[in-house]
Order: sequence, then structure tokens, then C-alpha cells
Amino acid sequence: MNRRDFLKNSAAAAAFPYVAAPSVLGANGRIQVGFVGLGGRARWLLSHEDFSEVHIRAVADCWLPRCTEAARLHPSGEKWAKYGDYRRMLDHEKLDAVFVETTTHARVLIAIHALQAGLDVYAEKPLTLTVEEGRALAGAVRRYGRVLQTGTQQRSMPINIHASELVAGGKIGRIEKVIACNFLGPQKWTPKPAEPVPEGLDWDQWCNQTELRPYHSQLHRGWMRWWDYDGGGQSWGVSGWGAHALDQVQAALGTSLSGPLEIVPDAPGPNSPVSLVYGNGAVVRLEQEIIKDHQQLGAIFIGTRGRIQILRGDFTADPPELRRNAPDVTKEGPGENGFHLRNFFACMRTRKKPNADVEIGHRSNTVCHLVNIARELGRGLRWDPNAEKCTGDEEANRLLSRPRRKGYELPKIA
Repeated sequence: MNRRDFLKNSAAAAAFPYVAAPSVLGANGRIQVGFVGLGGRARWLLSHEDFSEVHIRAVADCWLPRCTEAARLHPSGEKWAKYGDYRRMLDHEKLDAVFVETTTHARVLIAIHALQAGLDVYAEKPLTLTVEEGRALAGAVRRYGRVLQTGTQQRSMPINIHASELVAGGKIGRIEKVIACNFLGPQKWTPKPAEPVPEGLDWDQWCNQTELRPYHSQLHRGWMRWWDYDGGGQSWGVSGWGAHALDQVQAALGTSLSGPLEIVPDAPGPNSPVSLVYGNGAVVRLEQEIIKDHQQLGAIFIGTRGRIQILRGDFTADPPELRRNAPDVTKEGPGENGFHLRNFFACMRTRKKPNADVEIGHRSNTVCHLVNIARELGRGLRWDPNAEKCTGDEEANRLLSRPRRKGYELPKIA
């Protein structure tokens, strides 16, 4: 079966039976890259980060005019092939990797299709919409022998790695409490009168796994606010910037491949403070007031012999001598993703796991999902990180997955 046959005339193509032979990069081969999703995050990367190591060959967005808009931001943009359907890009272009910069609810299916086409994947955070999706994606990465980097760039900032190792290595003693922001939960959509679909937008493709609702601009442009499409928002939501903070917590507690054992909200409701109880005795409290400072995308770690606050690209310490020999501060803004991108490209060549491997991204996103589920149900959960189930709580376990619209089911990974 050739590359064209596996997608021909298939608007959904969710089964995606074709599996391409994996691409193999030489030490000096130019990496051929495509982008899927040309919204704000993709445009920021294309405008402010260094992609000179790779050749951007093609871009795809279900709102086709965005491809043209994004092309204006990059010196090589006029040469890019542009697609309104990412599946046709995977079919026609000879790529080594794709950047999946889409809405959260569409990300995993697109990433799995790319993996099945033999490509490596850089997938934005939040990596998944549900726990079930995360386990399926991790299985696909291993099944097809690909590299997947989750877009949690603090995992590659040298100073954040250093600070995480100080905490995990016991430099402030046994961790008793961790304080993070009380990130906001998602809202529920209520039906609104239909609006005209913008020209060039494939609304069916945009809705992906979710209900094919009548078009409304608050869905399309504000998707990150709503439960069906995300876990709390692009910015100060649980699975928005909260995904960075909770990933930082996982890194510093040494639980990157595990997670909390209990998730206990103070009260029902999407914005309740929450306690996360870990097996080492640490209690993580989502209680700090959000002051909309990007440096809050970490946490305060309080141990028996000191205190470290890990920020984005920096940290503070008590005792202060723990700052001795720390790496340089990673400045916020253009270039801050450079360490993470270079790690991804290097791992494409070496075939090593990247700093934010799919399993790490899945486990950190699982914490986000569990916070939302506990708040939704208004009660504590007992979580088994090995089984990835809530103990004795079938109602909670049903929320670990969601029904998917016909044609957008997850492929079965043999």
C-alpha cells in the first residue's frame, strides 16, 4: 500500500491502517519538518525560535487561511506547501517530523497518525484531553519506535533541571509541602445560536472527536475555556499553564513516571483548592493566588532542611548557598524554547528519549485530568498510578475517557 492510498478519499481516516517505514536520519541530514495547526502558539514559535537546523517543508490547518498568514512570519514561508487537511500533508510530503500545535481535543489523533506515517512528533501541551488518550499515545510511540517531545520546555532549561535535581536529591531534606497556583478549571458549554462558518474553515475537521455542534466563535476562538475541548484554558487553566507547573512538580518530586496517590478537593467546583498526596509523604497544595506572572509556572518546595521555589527559568533557595554553581537564568521570551527544540532534534538523530518523553508528558497531564475530575465530582480520589485507575470509584474511572465521534476514533495499536 502506498502513502496516497491510505488516505485517499477519507475525510476521517481514523483507523489509518497504513504504517510507513520509519525515517532514518544521518548525522548531517537536514530534518524535514511540517506543522499541523497554525494558531497563536505555532506562530509564536515560527516568529521567535531558531529553526535553522531544520527545513520547514509544509504546513496544515483546517482553517486554510491561517497557513498563508503563518507563512508571512517566516523567511522560507513562501515556499511552504499548504494544506487544509493534515492527512494530505502526511500523504504527499516527505517529512521526518511534525509539530502538532492544534487544539487539545484534536492533538492525540493527529499525533498518532503522524507516528503511523513514520514521523517523529513535537506535541504541544497539554498533551492530551483524557487519560485514555495519553496511554494510547504512549503505546503508539513505543509501537512505532518514534520520538515524541512534549512541549513542556522547562524540562530542558538547565537551571530548571538543576533546581529539580536539588529537590529530588534531598538538598532541602524530606519534602513536606509543595505550594502551586490554584489553576482554574474548565467551564461547561451551553448552546448558543449558530453563527456563519468562516470562509476556509473545515468545521467538521475542527470539531474532531467532539460533538459536531453549530459553529460559534466562542467555541472556535475560545476553545480552551470549555470542558469538551481542554482542561481549563490556554493560560491560567489546570491543563493550560497549570500543565507546566504540575510537570515541574512531578520532575522535582522524582515522580515523572508515576503520580499522586490521592487527589482531594477542598470543595466541589471547578476552581476549588486541591491537595495532591504523594507516596513519599509530600502534599502538593493548589492554593496560591494567581497573579498572572509567568514565573508562577513552577512551585514552592518546603523541606525539613530548607525551601526552594522553582520558577520558569530560575529558582530561589533557602539556604541561599544552594544557588551556588547554578546554571545561567533562562530569560523569558524569544529563544526560551531553544534548549527544548535542540533536545528534540538531537534525539531524532540519536533515537534517545527526549527530556519530555511521551510517558513523562502523559503522566504530568494525568495529574491535570485528575484535578479536574476530583473537582467535578466534588470528592477525593484514590489513584493507582500503576493501574492508572481510581480505586473503588467507577464514576471517576468513566471520566478517564470520553465517547469519540464516529470517524474520529483512536486507532487500535497492535
